[in-house]
Amino acid sequence: MSATSLVRSAAGGYSAMVDGQAVPVRWNVVDRAIASVAPAWGASRLQARVGHALFSAYGGGYNGASFARRSLAGWNPLGGDADSQILTDLRELRERSRDLRRNSPLAGGAIGTSVTNVVGTGLAVLPRVNARVLRLSPAEAAAWQENVAGDFELWAASVHSDLTRVQNFYLQQGLLFGSVLEAGDHCVILARNEKSPLPVKLALQHVEADRLCNMGRAPDRPGLVAGVEVDSDGAALRYHFASANPERRIGARLEWTSVEAWGPRSGRQNVIHAFERTRAGQTRGVPMLAAVIEPLKQLERYTEAELMAAVVSGLFTVFISAGGPASVMPSAVAGSAGGAASGSSTASGSGWDAKLGNGLVVELAKGDSVSTANPGRPNAAFEPFVTAITRQIGLQLQIPFEVLTKHYTASYSAARAAMLDAWRFWKVRRQWLVFEFCQPVYAAWLDEAVAIGLIRAPGYFADPAIRAAWTRAVWTGDGPGSIDPLKDVQAAGARVRLSISTLEQESLQHDGVEWDQKVTQRARERQLLAEQGLRDPTDEGRNPPAAPPSAPSRPRPGHDGAPSDLVKGRWQR
Repeated sequence: MSATSLVRSAAGGYSAMVDGQAVPVRWNVVDRAIASVAPAWGASRLQARVGHALFSAYGGGYNGASFARRSLAGWNPLGGDADSQILTDLRELRERSRDLRRNSPLAGGAIGTSVTNVVGTGLAVLPRVNARVLRLSPAEAAAWQENVAGDFELWAASVHSDLTRVQNFYLQQGLLFGSVLEAGDHCVILARNEKSPLPVKLALQHVEADRLCNMGRAPDRPGLVAGVEVDSDGAALRYHFASANPERRIGARLEWTSVEAWGPRSGRQNVIHAFERTRAGQTRGVPMLAAVIEPLKQLERYTEAELMAAVVSGLFTVFISAGGPASVMPSAVAGSAGGAASGSSTASGSGWDAKLGNGLVVELAKGDSVSTANPGRPNAAFEPFVTAITRQIGLQLQIPFEVLTKHYTASYSAARAAMLDAWRFWKVRRQWLVFEFCQPVYAAWLDEAVAIGLIRAPGYFADPAIRAAWTRAVWTGDGPGSIDPLKDVQAAGARVRLSISTLEQESLQHDGVEWDQKVTQRARERQLLAEQGLRDPTDEGRNPPAAPPSAPSRPRPGHDGAPSDLVKGRWQR
């Protein structure tokens, strides 16, 4: 290493010049303050800073940490914890992400595709109690699970599960998940609606991420970060919500409400703060599009420019060269095509408008000449370039290019590989949604149902282990679909025959419906076909069906003057 010289920049910083390369020296505000009052101490600190900079540039074993290489000399990212790097930029990231979802086809499609595949028509609960811990027989466990599933469905399918009475529980899943992808996080307050006609008064209040902020827009301090009050361990104690979006109520009076994160006595969860945590100590979430905002916006601008250029090139574009100072405005009448003018530009100082239009006939003045312009659109390189950028965006979003653009033209194997890759990502996000939102809501609903006597669950509030055994459940949603249904059905049958899967598991993966429900329905269908003297289309036998038995006349349940047991169980509980 040759001799080193120290150079001071105009901004007040320092760089060590080594072999013609400038190695930046970290010289912060504290160093400047010390140097101003104690020059000798400041000089020793500067010398230590220079030594550290040279060690970072030459002493490490990783080229990626070197400042001596020209390609890395200007790369000096700031350090800090998760909140210091996220909260400073969170407002801009959130607003730009929302704008891209509204106006960018690619960004809106990425979020919409994720919501459709993760949530779809909604995730449904299948109670699966721990019968061994609860000492229940299989029949008792099955009866309890069927009863609870029906009661929860009554609440979940009703708009009374929403405090605003707009969406049922399944639509609220899409609202929460889409908001988390768009804004980074979303809050749900587990409130009560005393006006609800349902036995369980639980109602969910959704709050956008913007309204979670410090009271009075006060700056963050230890223990209070972006509206979240935490204890010494970093666990949330309470949340502070503004009465409206602070960014849209400039000059208006805002009020704040504080909600305890957990009930002080019962330990019940009061607020669900849903976001994806990627770093320890992270308090708020980051939008899904945060890392690709710039390429998405640039791609949107480029697409708009190419589209406008193609539209202009589709019109008869001319430039009129005046023959002399006496040239006047050319008269134009609509041609046989009769198109209206689609654009206009005013000639500087001429006082008239020259408009472009399809089928336009222009009469020129004497001495004027016409020259045409060919912008060379559509651009032949447009699609390859957009495809290359879209592939990079898809990598960051973990959505394959074929799925992101709905472009399945390569081959069956390639399309299936892309779908499987995307489905693995969506399965992880679906499990996240279950853990963050669905299961806590189901547990809160069951808490109230047991407390008011709607559901019988012995020992529920006495032991946390017993409560966990009662609240255990499986959540199912829409299946991934199929590119070649016949091959998928054959593969499912092979897995069951090899005992590496079960009929119930294959049924849930197919369309999210339980296998026993399908078996019961198929038995009813076969019985009805036999009663009508029709052959079951799935019956491999060639013999005609036997004569239909004479069914005794019997009233349907609930129509013999007395309610059936099922009706009694639901309305006379």
